[in-house]
Amino acid sequence: MAVHAHPDDESSKGAATLAKYVAEGVDVLVATCTGGERGTVLNPRLQGDTYVEKNIREVRRREMDEARAILGVEQAWLGFVDSGFPEGDPPPPLPDGCFALQDVATATEPLVRLVRAFRPQVMITYDENGGYPHPDHIMSHRISMAAFEAAGDPARYPAAGPVWQPRKIYYNQGFNPRRTRALHDGLLARGLRSLGADWLAAMAPFEHGDRALTTFVTCGDYFEIRDKALAAHASQIDPDAGWFHVPLDIQRECWPTEEYELAKSLVDTDLPEDDLFAGL
Repeated sequence: MAVHAHPDDESSKGAATLAKYVAEGVDVLVATCTGGERGTVLNPRLQGDTYVEKNIREVRRREMDEARAILGVEQAWLGFVDSGFPEGDPPPPLPDGCFALQDVATATEPLVRLVRAFRPQVMITYDENGGYPHPDHIMSHRISMAAFEAAGDPARYPAAGPVWQPRKIYYNQGFNPRRTRALHDGLLARGLRSLGADWLAAMAPFEHGDRALTTFVTCGDYFEIRDKALAAHASQIDPDAGWFHVPLDIQRECWPTEEYELAKSLVDTDLPEDDLFAGL
């Protein structure tokens, strides 16, 4: 089970891993916490489209349906309202009723219910920084960690179904500066246009020197599926962005993995791992 804040997060963070496990016969469920109602239209071709802007919730649900089909995963909505990303100095207050302002114990209940119904062995979420400091990503982390602990405890959320204890939970470390540098260097070595200084600068805030990448899932064969799923979220993606122009063969040669940090495990495993199910 991969817990994500918004529709499109499942396709931009760990999508090739999900597609790999689906191809291997693993049941995969994406839990989407919010509807992405306050997401900005990032595709220049759709900016100013009054239908898209007025119906962003419905548009994003349709995009999620398409991406889900491409990845081959199951998907469930937790039903919370997007908090938006507050910008400014100081940032404005979060809107009333949004996901990030929910009581953690209350917001954890629907995820516990989903965990107990789906019965995953492995969960994936964001680290305590949210991967990047979006309030919905941070809240997704909080309820994921709480649900991991509560789902197997019969004393907690007794109305949420028969108990089930996942065995491992990972942080998705999709914002990986090492990967960006490797692709940048690989392009230059082949005489091709690099990702550029702007890409490297964009990754700099995610250089958490104290974080350990523990698990490297080789999934280069599924990068094309990842990109198709990401492109399905048309309102959120600039199809002309430089990332989409990095040849897949170079990506597979220079950095063929997606990376995770093992946050908690109830089984013995040797680090580093190359499989989220190691030890199970």
